[in-house]
Amino acid sequence: MLTEYQRKLRERYLAAPVMSAPAPWRPVLDRRTPVGGLLGIGFAVHPRGGHDLVMVVSGDGHGLFDAVTGEKIARDRDPDPDTSTPDAHPDLTCPGLGPIAGVPVRIAGLFGGGLHRTTPDGWTLDVVSPEWPHDRVILSTGGGFHSGPAGETWWHVLHSHYSELRAAGFSPSGRTLAVATSSDLTLWTRPEPRCDG
Repeated sequence: MLTEYQRKLRERYLAAPVMSAPAPWRPVLDRRTPVGGLLGIGFAVHPRGGHDLVMVVSGDGHGLFDAVTGEKIARDRDPDPDTSTPDAHPDLTCPGLGPIAGVPVRIAGLFGGGLHRTTPDGWTLDVVSPEWPHDRVILSTGGGFHSGPAGETWWHVLHSHYSELRAAGFSPSGRTLAVATSSDLTLWTRPEPRCDG
């Protein structure tokens, strides 16, 4: 039995359409990047240039994407079976590839773990499930409160009604927002955040 507050909150989420993330966020690609059998994702930093990279672990191996352009920059279709999934390591890591070869990358997804849910300059990401098992990803400002209509201080940016949600969150830099489902990867990027204070 839902309380009156819970019922109203559920109705607010159900009524909110999927919408574009607000500025300064922009989608990395025009559509989701298909990744069949996606198990989890993790972030790394490119050793040259310092921008965010996203490592994807799937049933078909490992992939590394540039989080600014969406370009796949490395692929390993046949990783070592002893380290091919993050559950083989107590820190839920997999070895990096391409420009981050040999660097362990923490992976969040089917085997556990998590990504950053806030940025230093006040963006928050929440996953809500008013129609479980279908998850909705909510991006917000102002401390993560979802009051008022969608599109003012909170945005429903992804509805994973088509696949199981694996992970959602920000890169440690706060410049990338990633949502991974069992079938695809969706990325948003923004310029270097400013933290006044």
